[in-house]
Amino acid sequence: MPTPSATAPLTVGFLFNHDALHQVRHSAPVIAELLAFPDVRVVVLTSTTAQEAEVRALIGEAAANVRFETLSVGMAARALDAVLGLVVPLRRIAVLRENLAAFRALDVLVVPESTSMMLRDRFGLKDLRLVRVQHGSGDRSVTFRPVIARFDLMLLAGEKVRERMIAMGLTTPEKSALVGYPKFDTVDPAAPGPRLFDNDRPTVVYNPHFEPMLSSWFDWGVEVLDWFAGQDRFNLIFAPHVMLFRRRIHASVEHRRMRWRADLPDRYRGLSHMLIDTGSAASTDMSYMKAADIYIGDISSQIYEWIARPRPAIFLNPSHVDWRDNPDFAHWHLGEVVEAMNALPSALDRAVTAPETYKAAQAEAFARTFSVTQEPASRRAAQAIVAHFRQKDHPAFR
Repeated sequence: MPTPSATAPLTVGFLFNHDALHQVRHSAPVIAELLAFPDVRVVVLTSTTAQEAEVRALIGEAAANVRFETLSVGMAARALDAVLGLVVPLRRIAVLRENLAAFRALDVLVVPESTSMMLRDRFGLKDLRLVRVQHGSGDRSVTFRPVIARFDLMLLAGEKVRERMIAMGLTTPEKSALVGYPKFDTVDPAAPGPRLFDNDRPTVVYNPHFEPMLSSWFDWGVEVLDWFAGQDRFNLIFAPHVMLFRRRIHASVEHRRMRWRADLPDRYRGLSHMLIDTGSAASTDMSYMKAADIYIGDISSQIYEWIARPRPAIFLNPSHVDWRDNPDFAHWHLGEVVEAMNALPSALDRAVTAPETYKAAQAEAFARTFSVTQEPASRRAAQAIVAHFRQKDHPAFR
């Protein structure tokens, strides 16, 4: 595969091609930092106006020096997506297939997901170099799928993921760089959050994932909300993964299972001690993670954003997964695991009375999950991209 010329400008594209905005903060901050290199041109490709607006807001004045391209799809793809889009990501694939000229004009494409590998594997762009930046730094096996090995460069948040990927043969020291977590350049994860309730009760955030096998929502979610609705000791923020309520049917890549997502009952809305948010911007900018005192979840990587300021965490295990020696559930060692719904109240009691039980474990896990230096993560990521395609002896690869 030819390498981009060391004398010609390097054209780097950033693709934002998702139903929601939760991936944007993971790579957008790198855009402005790349502009510091005079021989780099940046193109931002978006498939919705909301994505472009979010990128522009995050990079500010730097947007004036970036070329934005809107990727569209034809009527046939839009019609098919209207029928099946709530089940499978047809539009995302159509965006790739129907805009090959835009991708062909790039030397390098930076993405926060793996679907874009279809540009090389299915759609013939063999010379396009692909860089993947993590969107989240969790433990699930989906983070370590074989497709990862086909990326030219992996920008990784910390040693935890890098060591596991290298051990699994998914990357090498030469094809990966520790850069930290660019999302943290857009928000201070350790700062207190907004005051959301007019009382002094402890505030709990419930953050179920959409993965149908392992999410707590499908089996226990309504019971969790009913319990909080009927008590007066805690406030509750219900802030699920933004994709949970985007689709009716969720299919598991890992576990080959499908689940139907029912409507959220109306009885919780209007309660003064409960905030219901199934996918606004506050679900992606850490507002709720910073505002709460106790975390309840299952397999979301947001637990690692939560422990930037160590606090109690509770994990729900309705599937009775044997998790203790499974690296896919390493984060479940950072809080109490509830194996039966009727054990949740006592777990909450312990979170209130002994809030520092897991503090040391959380601090250690945060340090291994996120590489933090005096330099912003987005700058380190930009340097790593240029280094990989211009000068391989850059410190980013040491």
